[in-house]
Amino acid sequence: MGDGGTVRHPSVRAVSPAALDEAVRVLRAGGLVAFPTETVYGLGADAANPAAVARIFAAKGRPADHPLIVHVASAESARDWAATFPPLARTLADAFWPGPLTLILPRSAQVPDAVTGGRATVGLRVPDQPVALALLERFGGGIAAPSANRFGRVSPTTAAHVAADLGDRVDLVLDGGPCTVGVESTIVEVADGRLTVLRTGGITPDDLAAVTGAPVDTTPTGPARAPGMLAAHYAPAARVVLAEAAEAADTVAQWVEKGHRVAVLAETATVPENLPEGVVVLPSPASARDYARVLYQRLRDVDAAGADVVVAIPPEPAGIGLAVRDRLLRASRAH
Repeated sequence: MGDGGTVRHPSVRAVSPAALDEAVRVLRAGGLVAFPTETVYGLGADAANPAAVARIFAAKGRPADHPLIVHVASAESARDWAATFPPLARTLADAFWPGPLTLILPRSAQVPDAVTGGRATVGLRVPDQPVALALLERFGGGIAAPSANRFGRVSPTTAAHVAADLGDRVDLVLDGGPCTVGVESTIVEVADGRLTVLRTGGITPDDLAAVTGAPVDTTPTGPARAPGMLAAHYAPAARVVLAEAAEAADTVAQWVEKGHRVAVLAETATVPENLPEGVVVLPSPASARDYARVLYQRLRDVDAAGADVVVAIPPEPAGIGLAVRDRLLRASRAH
């Protein structure tokens, strides 16, 4: 932070071989590098350096017991970070890596407690994004990276979001353009011959079952043991109110009558008609996949428009629509 609370913006670099080399130097020196993945921008540190990992938690304001995901360049690299890599995990890695899938596996001895919050497991992912993969290959190790934003707030899907959220808490931002998926990875715990979905994302439970034939549990119980499992998360400053299409117009009217400035987020086909004057209708996604891609941008747009309530009509609960509904539900619990 600068004088008078002014946020100093970090060094933002267009992607080039020189910028990637600079990012590797920052990581090896214990610094923080924000980089794009296909899901959201990550705030990366050398996963083998506990002091560097601690900087992630400080920059985000993240609870120290909330585990991080280790990003690696390949399934072969992932095996260095896992004590065991059971057949189910190998099947999933073959099918979905690189891609928006994180596997929770028993951790190897080289994984610092700082990465796992002291847990006996570690989350591993090979991202499907050329900048991320180039950085990982150049770095040659694991990069621990949660989303590059303040904890609990809206995740970043552009380099500008990172700069606005974190300022000079991050040493370098690699600008790889907007993220293509837009919501965080599916997280799957692999244990005892079954799969437990800890967080929904671009890979659905049906996708997992189709590839493995294994039981898939979508209702995990017990304490949070992976990112994104907290009840309240992903929230803008505005209050998020969920409504199904049939009730959305009435819900909007009720909040307007209470004196609120209201915005509406919905797919093109479900935007309510005859809305009260002054209601902000955010640019509408055309499909569930488009909804996921623009979700976090639209939640930021709500705040930029000066609305204090956004009535969100989620997509149908199928495919990636499950993940969009999950994020909106958690955002709605933050107020």
